[in-house]
Amino acid sequence: MKDIMLAPSLLSADLADLKTAVKTIEDKNGKVVHIDVMDGRFVPQISYGQPVVQSLRAYTDLPFDVHLMIEHPEEHVESFASAGADWITFHQEACVHSHRLIQRIHDLGKKAGISIVPSTPVFMLDEILEYVDLVLVMTVNPGFGGQKLIPSCVEKIRELVKIREQRKWNFMISVDGGVNSETIGSVIEAGADVVVSGSAFFSGKLKF
Repeated sequence: MKDIMLAPSLLSADLADLKTAVKTIEDKNGKVVHIDVMDGRFVPQISYGQPVVQSLRAYTDLPFDVHLMIEHPEEHVESFASAGADWITFHQEACVHSHRLIQRIHDLGKKAGISIVPSTPVFMLDEILEYVDLVLVMTVNPGFGGQKLIPSCVEKIRELVKIREQRKWNFMISVDGGVNSETIGSVIEAGADVVVSGSAFFSGKLKF
């Protein structure tokens, strides 16, 4: 079986002790630190920003996937890159000029990811899949931890695998939302390369 990258989400960690959360990710075989940035507009909640990313950067060599759940992500990629992001993932629904933003992220020396919410079909990404390093499939509506995975969203992973194979592209497929011990098998079977888990990981209920 192919190697799957576990990317625990700090959103479900103890926000008063994120340093320890990063150490827990390392100790439990996490390969990526998933950092959800929320602005209270694209999603209802507000989380944290560049200073938190910069502060945590000194405590781990694991790559940071900064998931921008924000409006106008093009206004913030430089500052998150400077703060220590390795991957910068933005939402297709939040950016008009996605191709231009992908180029900017690459020019900063970072990997570019794009994400879609449950109501966005895969075909909306047709024109830019060739250029991205990562596609993040949201299997819950973004903004809150602890939600249940929407089963129909798993089919999007299969669609992306098929497109990648047919066109011989190299983007990774990540999945985020409701991934726990009961659902992780289905997303891996569908073809996910990166598995994001928050509540289940930090509660110790995810067996990986």
